[in-house]
Amino acid sequence: MVLSLLVGCAGPAGQPAIPAPQAKASATASARSEPSAVPTVRQGRPARSQRVEFVPQRITLPGRAGAEVQPAETVDGVLEVPENVQHVGWWDGSAYAGEAFGSTVIAGHVDSATGGVGVFARLLRTKIGDVITVEGDSHRLRYRVTSVQTVAKQALATDSQAFEQTGDHRLVLITCTGTFRRDQGGYSSNLVVVAKPLGLAR
Repeated sequence: MVLSLLVGCAGPAGQPAIPAPQAKASATASARSEPSAVPTVRQGRPARSQRVEFVPQRITLPGRAGAEVQPAETVDGVLEVPENVQHVGWWDGSAYAGEAFGSTVIAGHVDSATGGVGVFARLLRTKIGDVITVEGDSHRLRYRVTSVQTVAKQALATDSQAFEQTGDHRLVLITCTGTFRRDQGGYSSNLVVVAKPLGLAR
């Protein structure tokens, strides 16, 4: 599916546990057993995975600016970002936060004529190395920014990897940037911020 953007702004499992080794009978116990007896072996339990996966419900950007995250679906190939510029949308076709693979895609408006400056306008000042926190289901995951790119609006879905659901897990944040073109109904480009997981936040 080709995803596009709303006019004026950004539109658009778990890792198996590793079994513990089985406990071995001691040499002494084996020597005392009858030749035909089978020594009792205690079975180990599989180790639990430390991975958590959840639907993003809140995001905190560098500088402690936060926003509620709402599920956002695609309609006719367009990601319907929340109209409230202080909220952002998690593409419900993307990975959960904390998954082993794929992009967790969150998009938001940079501004609007009626709502003013949006919370994702702060992405315009984001730098490589900044830390972003995603929360949900009593969990908090931290991500470190590894890439900040400007992508032509028409190339976002076709020539960028923002929506890819293969490869290592990452967080992808999208908003608008560039020149505002009133005759075309929006900004000329999108800002794409990619961040890699650091782990659970306390």
